[in-house]
Amino acid sequence: MPKGYWIGHVTIDDAETYKLYQQANAGPFKEYGAKFLVRGGAQTVREGEARPRSVVLEFPTLEAAIACYESDGYQTAKAIRSAVSTGDMVIVEGYEG
Repeated sequence: MPKGYWIGHVTIDDAETYKLYQQANAGPFKEYGAKFLVRGGAQTVREGEARPRSVVLEFPTLEAAIACYESDGYQTAKAIRSAVSTGDMVIVEGYEG
């Protein structure tokens, strides 16, 4: 069964409040087996445009990735994030090639 991934690109307007989002998302991420593969860090845009922060989370399955996003716990965290940042995020199925 393929893994699931969240791929996000974010512009943060209030770094202090964004830290509250990070604290709030820890519970749902643990519950659904999320593992950070990319969490901020240096990045170099080679084509197109990008937001200043990129994040990639790996979940054990696509279903777990979707369930985490839809969970009450994550939606509570998301409300904090939405107030202080803008971004783009997709949930994608991994490749088992």
